[in-house]
Amino acid sequence: MQRTGGAFSFMDPLELTRSLVALDTPTGGERPATDFLDAALSRAGYTTVRQTVSAGRQNLYAYREPPALVFSTHLDCVPPYVPLAEDAEAIRGRGSCDAKGLAAAMIAAAERLADRGERRVGLLFLVGEENGSDGARAAADFGPRGQFLINGEPTENRLSIGQKGSLRVDLEATGRAAHSAYPDEGVSAIAALLDTIDRMRAMPLPGDPLLGASTLNVGLIGGGVAPNVIPPHAAAQILIRTVEPTAPLKERIRGILTPNVSVAFPVELPFHKGGTAPAGWETTVVSFASDLPFLASWGEGYQLGPGTIKVAHTAEEHIRKDDLLRGVELYVRLATDLLGRAP
Repeated sequence: MQRTGGAFSFMDPLELTRSLVALDTPTGGERPATDFLDAALSRAGYTTVRQTVSAGRQNLYAYREPPALVFSTHLDCVPPYVPLAEDAEAIRGRGSCDAKGLAAAMIAAAERLADRGERRVGLLFLVGEENGSDGARAAADFGPRGQFLINGEPTENRLSIGQKGSLRVDLEATGRAAHSAYPDEGVSAIAALLDTIDRMRAMPLPGDPLLGASTLNVGLIGGGVAPNVIPPHAAAQILIRTVEPTAPLKERIRGILTPNVSVAFPVELPFHKGGTAPAGWETTVVSFASDLPFLASWGEGYQLGPGTIKVAHTAEEHIRKDDLLRGVELYVRLATDLLGRAP
């Protein structure tokens, strides 16, 4: 971080990304990043406020003047931790593109705007995005809020005007154990579960002209006791990327369950369609979910960020340095476009 006259004049996004990626902050353990940014932003002259989400976990909000526009992203990462590494082209490690590099770019953009005299910019850093968005849900009642919100996700530096939602489908099957030599004496939970999964995979899924087709992934499956035992229990977790309200979809799933199979829908993130993009922006839609739909109370929502989601959550997660620096420029440009519409 660079200082001029004893005060922060600009926060280097590359150095700040390195500092954040070096911290291990899985969902539920975000506090090291929250503490680090709280201290850094307080020294830089921001008012910082924390909002408790659960024990030991807090959202962080920073601003200089009552904001007209807020940059927001999340500080939690998926496990396992991937340590910080770097080469000439990229910063590597868990959270580098999802989304600690974006947090650094947003801070650098806010500093650049402040240097130009625009101090009506807030910075909102959330917990829990990778597992149900409990931080964003809590932030619906946080503030002071502005007129616009720019959410940070890796969109390859294109302005996202829509995103799919997600619906987790938990299937549980019960059967009756028996010796596999006498299958008529038992009831196979695995067979019942597989029949239901086959029906779900054959089920037509909705599409949307903007967001595209819904997709279905069988992510986890397990059950049984041993190869020579008729399995008395089996379970699976399925994720559907959604493009419309899910009540009809849930009813269709309930209607195709095999006997002895039950269903629950424990986690759902809504889809989102944004407003009209400002003139001159390259736009995209994304298939992943984010905090954005839960932040509607913060004003008109937009989504933008450097990096690609295709390397997020992988051992090869990284963000290219030139993309990160370009992201700072684009955050400044989008904020300037939107603030031009503010009173």
